[in-house]
Amino acid sequence: MPKFVGAHVSASGGVDNAPLNAMAIGAKAFALFTKNQRQWVAKPLETQTIDAFHKNLDASGILPKHILPHDSYLINLGHPEIEKLEKSREAFVDELERCRILGLDKLNFHPGSHLVKIPKKDPEYVDKLMHAELHCLDVIAESLNRAIDATKDSNVKLVIENTAGQGSNLGYKFEHLAHIIDQVEDKSRVGVCLDTCHTFTAGYDLRTREAYDETMGAFGRIVGFEYLMGMHINDSKPPLGSRVDRHASLGQGEIGWDAFRFIMNDPHMDDIPLVLETIDESIWPEEIKELYALIEA
Repeated sequence: MPKFVGAHVSASGGVDNAPLNAMAIGAKAFALFTKNQRQWVAKPLETQTIDAFHKNLDASGILPKHILPHDSYLINLGHPEIEKLEKSREAFVDELERCRILGLDKLNFHPGSHLVKIPKKDPEYVDKLMHAELHCLDVIAESLNRAIDATKDSNVKLVIENTAGQGSNLGYKFEHLAHIIDQVEDKSRVGVCLDTCHTFTAGYDLRTREAYDETMGAFGRIVGFEYLMGMHINDSKPPLGSRVDRHASLGQGEIGWDAFRFIMNDPHMDDIPLVLETIDESIWPEEIKELYALIEA
């Protein structure tokens, strides 16, 4: 089964431009925002735009299953304040609907942040942090259940992205992902996207054959490869376990090329979108070619 590599392309000027931008870089997969990711509300998709999206998608030869839309960065499905939580939940349902209208079957999102500030000198720091994280994970799972319930006529899967664990962001441990999935009632509607930079800076090594096998073995045991529905392919500026989210171009960061060779020859990554979010989009065509060149006969 072949690999499907692309990048998170611009949808500036309309979502119908995204397939054209993907085609221009030689992509066989892509990610996009279906609305401005830094605004809460967007006008509904117009019929003309939807039709143009499908026409351009047909021209690109890229299948809907190899497209990984991303939701707005403003959404926090684990927000501790009820008013802001409800606003996030409403926006998330709207994002799911936009994907359904475009005929796409996935929506990638960051799980959420607890936003609790606990001084490290607090003698109960560890206990308080663990309580805040567990509560937030439960709120996120409830948000997903509500979103699935609100979109029962939809087959759009809610694809949780693992995070670097920067600030109070959750999802940096495989156990966080498993905890959320465990509480989702309709597991046919949930999946996971692994970001290589986030995985690495969260403390999971990928650089050697032994480290890669250990990390992916842990993912398989704790989460399960049946939930893997996409990957973000990025090198990392910060070192292993730094809990800092800063992407680098492939081979120009702390991860190095070997990890991407392992991915391109791993059957677990067959037939899912493998999406570049590297920092220099001018070299995306070269990075895509270089990734395909890593496939061993």
